[in-house]
Amino acid sequence: MSAEQPQPDPVSVPLPPGLDLLWGRRERGKRGPRPGLSADAIVDAAVRVADAEGLEAVSMARVAGELGFTTMSLYRHVANKDELLQLMWDASTFGAEKLVLEGDGWRAKLTMWATIQRDVLDRHPWITRMPMAAPPLGPNSLHFVERGMGAFDGTGLPDAERIRVLGMIASYSLSEARMANDAARALKQALAAEGGAGAEAVPPPPSFEALLRELVDERTYPHLYRLAWAPPEAGTSGPPDERAEFMLGIDRILDGVQVLIDRTRQTS
Repeated sequence: MSAEQPQPDPVSVPLPPGLDLLWGRRERGKRGPRPGLSADAIVDAAVRVADAEGLEAVSMARVAGELGFTTMSLYRHVANKDELLQLMWDASTFGAEKLVLEGDGWRAKLTMWATIQRDVLDRHPWITRMPMAAPPLGPNSLHFVERGMGAFDGTGLPDAERIRVLGMIASYSLSEARMANDAARALKQALAAEGGAGAEAVPPPPSFEALLRELVDERTYPHLYRLAWAPPEAGTSGPPDERAEFMLGIDRILDGVQVLIDRTRQTS
């Protein structure tokens, strides 16, 4: 039996601003901050503003006003708005280190993982408006990813495939949550335009199928035409339930993951 190969020493790289603060690589407010102000308090206030009014309402000045401090006081703890957004994103998954994915087998656990992610996005819809040049790398976010990776234990799926699957689920969840959030924003704007009338007074937007019936003809778009004029599925009435449609999509993704797991087992 060959000796275990030594692992190369990791190359240390400087963490980008924001991540250095999240991971404790930078001192928090050592330049004489006023008592009662901290990075955590700033992030909490920013999240409250974003939850209530959307991401566009978040600014250093607005958060400072919420806390009763000057804007310059915030800069002793948080370098700029971009850094604040990173801290807010990581705060949205606070407690992930205590998460236990329940269920019988990888599929049930991944369904729970996806559901929790969607719940977070629905609770903090401003996340869908965040700039996403790179995946979140804060400690809370990575705890959540780590739990998802562990859901595959026993499947034989390599780590590289696991992270790809999690990325696919996360991208799907983010896209679906953004569309649902946009629809909710549109309804809110319609209600405001109607002078605050009840939701029942504002007609719902036409369904995809209803719009297709206005736009497509059978010769040019035969498949879409059939979809537009197909009778409702058995047991359904009214517009489709958005959350149920989301879970159906998760099921389809996991169907594909099962094929990947089966193929991995056959070749191992």
